[in-house]
Amino acid sequence: MILLEKQEPLSYSWGAMNIKLFKELCEATGASGFEYGIRDLIIKEMTPMADSVTVDNIGNVTAFIKGKSSDKKVMCAAHMDEIGFIVRHIDDNGFIRILPLGGFDPKTLTAQRVIVHGTKDLPGCMGVKPIHVMSPEERTKMPAVTDYVVDVGLPKEEVEKYVSLGDSITRVGDLVEMGDCLNVKSIDNRGGCYLLIEAIRSILEAGEKPCYDLYAVFSVQEEVGLRGAQVATQAIQPDFSFALDVTIAFDTPGSGSHDKCTVLGKGTAIKVYDGTLITDNRMVKFMQALCEEKEIPYQLELLAAGGTDAGAMQKFCAGGSVAGAVSIPVRNVHQSIEMAHKVDIQASVDLLAACFSSLTRWDWSWERKVRTLA
Repeated sequence: MILLEKQEPLSYSWGAMNIKLFKELCEATGASGFEYGIRDLIIKEMTPMADSVTVDNIGNVTAFIKGKSSDKKVMCAAHMDEIGFIVRHIDDNGFIRILPLGGFDPKTLTAQRVIVHGTKDLPGCMGVKPIHVMSPEERTKMPAVTDYVVDVGLPKEEVEKYVSLGDSITRVGDLVEMGDCLNVKSIDNRGGCYLLIEAIRSILEAGEKPCYDLYAVFSVQEEVGLRGAQVATQAIQPDFSFALDVTIAFDTPGSGSHDKCTVLGKGTAIKVYDGTLITDNRMVKFMQALCEEKEIPYQLELLAAGGTDAGAMQKFCAGGSVAGAVSIPVRNVHQSIEMAHKVDIQASVDLLAACFSSLTRWDWSWERKVRTLA
């Protein structure tokens, strides 16, 4: 068994990250319900690899890869939407009032750059009442998302030439490499999209196929209630399901040993529990066995709140599915810029590829016994 605390953070070096693709995915725009930009990029990446690529009525992209056997169906979902905003009102001075698309930590929004996606993309800046004119009581109060306005530097009549109520707004955050980490907006969940694309690529480039027919779903509207995954699950009716997402790395100063959840640089995170899912224990043991066999660094993830598409995939099909999740540890989740470690990303790609290729090597019966990979 791997003893992660004794490993050097950079001792794991299998594979090489496609930084260019990771950058393109994370920097692409696509708030919940407005996934146009990221959808086009994913279709371009998946079309050469998949047997078919389809888009359903809600906007999910499903890439089908024929497996060695069609006896069972495997669904793997990575949501492609990012948290963002929607235009609620344009006032007489051209300032834009907003509503959130997904959950934000409001204190991180002050003076952050955004893009308003109207008939023409307009750069903007998030603004709130300046501290200099706040009352003592206001200075101690946390601002709400709806306290912010977006300033695009134009008068009302100019703004309304390009912007309408209901247009989307996304954050700006270019990728920067910091040491062994990547800093960029929307690692949640373009990092998950990257895992799915690269895991499939690694299998196919090795001349292999997944064990079973694979439905690679790039889902929409996860940040507002797992909506896309629910629709796709009802259509596919999978036997096995995997969610790919990020999780909290609370490994910064002030964290206790019990609430770190995960730690950057310690490997991929195998989900055990979150607010929407109790992971099938057979799936947890299966993933652990693969990591130990292939010397993939890993850690177990128990997330006190929040959830992923696995919560929808587990229960929205007849009889349920054997569900699990592979997570990328990330600092500053749902803030302006998120941070992930290259080792953790590559380990997650390798674990997912191993899962697709090894499902038939595991005993999935409910009988209680010690299991090993065949």
